[in-house]
Amino acid sequence: MQRTNFSSGTKWEEAVAYSRAVRVENVIEVSGTVAVDEKQNIIGEGDPYLQTKFILQKIEAVLKEAGAELKDVVRTRMFVTDIKNWEEHGRAHGEVFKDIMPCTTMVEISSLITKGLLIEIEATAIIAN
Repeated sequence: MQRTNFSSGTKWEEAVAYSRAVRVENVIEVSGTVAVDEKQNIIGEGDPYLQTKFILQKIEAVLKEAGAELKDVVRTRMFVTDIKNWEEHGRAHGEVFKDIMPCTTMVEISSLITKGLLIEIEATAIIAN
C-alpha cells in the first residue's frame, strides 16, 4: 500500500503533526482547510461566500497535486461558525459541485483556530480506476 503525504507548509501542520492531504492508493483525504493564504492572511474576512470559494480553490489545488480532480470528490464536510450563513456557504459549494453532487455535511461549531475564520472544509476524493 503506497501512501503519499502533501503539505502546504502552514504553521499548524508542523505544530499539530498533520498533512494537508494524504493519498493512499486511489483515495485522497483532504484535512480541514480554512481561508488563509500562504502568508497566513485571512481571505474574505467577514464574507462567508468568499471564504468558502477560496477554500474550495485550495482543495482543488491539493487534489491536482495528488493526481485527482474536483469530479473525484465524494464527500465534503463544512464546519461553520454561524449556521445562519448557510445559504452563502452553500451557494459557493453549489457553484463548484453542482454537477458532481458529493455527499456533504454542514454543522455549526463554536469557533475555529483563528478569529475571523467562518468555515473549515474537509474533502474525500476517490479516483476511479
